[in-house]
This record gives sequence, structure tokens and C-alpha cells, in this order.
Amino acid sequence: MAEKKYEEPRVLAIILGGGKGTRLYPLTKERSKPAVPFGGKYRIVDIPISNCINSGYKKIYLLTQFNSASLHLHIINSYNFDRFSSGFVQILAAEQTLEHSGWYEGTADAVRKNLGHFHRQAPTHYIILSGDQLYRMDLKKFMDQHIASGANITIAAKAVNRSDASGFGIMQVNDQNQITAFMEKPAKDANIDDWKIPAKSRTKDLTPDLEYLASMGIYIFDAATMDEMLNNDFTDFGKEIIPMAIKTKKVSSYIFNGYWEDIGTIKSFYDATLDLTTPVPHFNFYEEEKPIYTHMRNLPPSKINNADMTASLASEGCVITNARIQHSVIGVRSIINEGCDLEGVIMMGADSYESDDIKAYNKKKGIPNMGIGRNCKINKAIIDKDAHIGENCCINISGKHYDDGDHGLFYSADGIIVIRKGAVIPDGTVI
Repeated sequence: MAEKKYEEPRVLAIILGGGKGTRLYPLTKERSKPAVPFGGKYRIVDIPISNCINSGYKKIYLLTQFNSASLHLHIINSYNFDRFSSGFVQILAAEQTLEHSGWYEGTADAVRKNLGHFHRQAPTHYIILSGDQLYRMDLKKFMDQHIASGANITIAAKAVNRSDASGFGIMQVNDQNQITAFMEKPAKDANIDDWKIPAKSRTKDLTPDLEYLASMGIYIFDAATMDEMLNNDFTDFGKEIIPMAIKTKKVSSYIFNGYWEDIGTIKSFYDATLDLTTPVPHFNFYEEEKPIYTHMRNLPPSKINNADMTASLASEGCVITNARIQHSVIGVRSIINEGCDLEGVIMMGADSYESDDIKAYNKKKGIPNMGIGRNCKINKAIIDKDAHIGENCCINISGKHYDDGDHGLFYSADGIIVIRKGAVIPDGTVI
């Protein structure tokens, strides 16, 4: 009997852009979650896109429906494959058609409403990814295990302890890593001992306290299985489609042992960003063979004029003069003037430089120039793009506690002060 020829799978990657992003507000006031700036020069969406490209999967769809203008612009400026490649990164925003008239109602509904676009590519497999997670994954290795296992669906899983298990969808698996049951966010006092990872399924690097498998919201579907599982009115993969599939399909788990962080809240975004400034960050941008791609801006190198910078990142195009900057991430085109003291600050920078005419107009109107004015002291803050912060301002220095929420000039979340995009903070302001 002739040996069956192995055929390389035709893979479509689908990145889910998420909903309104209310937990990341006000960073999502004028942009979608995937378009939120990250790490000084990137956008969150660059992470899953780069994982796809580095794994050899270059047919990528991004599904979104909220505040997608800046995301569209970033994708157009960043991801242009040459004419000899079949690769693309294409945004599919919610649209009205003869078949569908409403918004995306959930993760599964978003995929269902775009199956017509996907079928034109004749895929054999789909990889479903989230647009707001921070991780590096070899998706080719993930796909190879899926095919070798003979599964219809494979779910990427992270081993977690009992305390963390209550925040995730938990999977029960057998000795062959096949998922036999799925439980959404078990109560902290629930007895889930029967859901512990079997000894034969544990990898060598799992510590004893990591006893449960949590879904990462990352899936591989055989194309035929995807069509079958979406032939209904269910709207969500995690809550409806996956539990239904487990009853009739072979659903396997893929244990991912690397760093993975959901950056869907202001605090998690802040912590994950500042972790980049540590000597050995959990997420490493400095991997030459697996770069994180983004917009090529052709900016000049940053100019540092007599500054004291420790454990900080400065992106290209910045001008920093006689300032002290500690444990901070400074975004593109940031202007930081004399006498400033920043600690634990994420400054997202600016989309453009101000011309002399604009600066003259600012002076006439009493508006601070874009950037941070002289002698400002700022601690534990996120400064969104194009902010104008005047001279002698103090932000989060006094120790005053603000309730979470909107406070006019700024927003507070978990003790972090967020200065809105384009905000104007007058000289001498104390927050």
C-alpha cells in the first residue's frame, strides 16, 4: 500500500478584536483594544500578527467592530506583503449584508458572519487568536500536534493553580490530552479535584501547584468542523461552541508553558508594560529570529540631553532634556523637558511633531506644547498619545487616593492615573 502523502495544511488565522474594551477605558475611548499602543512603539495587535507571521501563517483576518479607524490605518501602514506572496492581513469589520444585518454578537458569531470570506481561501484549518493577549507561541508546533492527534479541535491551555482556576474556563482531560468536560470559572469553594491534570498529561516543567488546565481562548479547528459547529445560533466559543463540541467531537488540549498574559484591564496593561523595563522581562522583544513587527516610521534616533534614565525604554524620535526617568516606557516622538522627574510612567508619545506655527498658536492660546513641560513630577501614570502637559505639574505624587473612574482631566484605575489622548493639562496642575 502506498504511503499517504502528507499535505501541508492551508491555514487561515483569525484574530478576534474583542468588544468595546470597557475594562481598558479610556485607552479604548477612541480606538479598539488591538490598536492600543504597547511597549513604546507597537500596538497590541502586533503580538498575535507577529506570532502568525513567525510561524509561517500569513493569511490573517482581523475581526473588529468598535473604533476601528486607527486600527485600519495601523494595519495598512504596517503589513504589506510583496506581490509574489499570497499573504495578507485584512480587517473584517462588522457589516450589513443580505444574510446578516447586525453587529457581531460574540466570538463565534463574528466568525460565522465572515465564513463567506474565509471559504474563498479554501482553508483546511483555522487558528483562532485573541487580539489582547501578550505571549509568544510557535503556532506551527501547535498545528503539528493538532494534526498528529487526529483531533477536530485543539484548545491551547495554560496550567494554573487552584486560586487562579476560578478566573478561567477549566478543562478536564484524560491521559491522551483529550478534553472530556469544560467548566466556566468554577467558584472558589467548589470541589474540582476531579479536574486536576492527569499524571500522564503533565509536562516535566509544571510545578506541583499547577494542577488545572485553563483555556487561553486560542483554538485550532478543522475547517469542516468549524462549519458544522457554527451551523446554529450560538454566539460564543468558550461558553457555547466548545462545550457543545466536546460532546460529539474529538477535542484535545495543547499545554503552553511560556509566558502568557491577558492585558484586558488598565492594571494588567500597566504591569505588563512596565515589566518590559526589568533586566529579564517576561516578554522579550529582543529575539532576532522572531521579531515583533510594527509600523516602520522612519523616525530619527532619540536625542537624550543630559538625562538620568534607569530601567527605562525610550522609543525612536524622542527628545529628552535634563530629566530623571525611572522604570518607565517612553513612546515615539515623546518630548520631555528640563527638570522633569518620571517614575513608573507609560508615555505613549505622539502621532506627529508640532510645527513652529502650531507652537506659536499654542503660545497665543495659552496651550502647553505637546509633551511634558518643565519641572513636572509624575508617578504611576499612563499618558496617552498627543497629550499636552504644562510646566510644574504634579501627577500622582501627593498620595491622594482617587476612586476608580472619570475625574474630568484624568481617569483613575487601581491607583493608576490615566491622562487621556489629546488631553490639555494646564501649568501647575496637581492631580
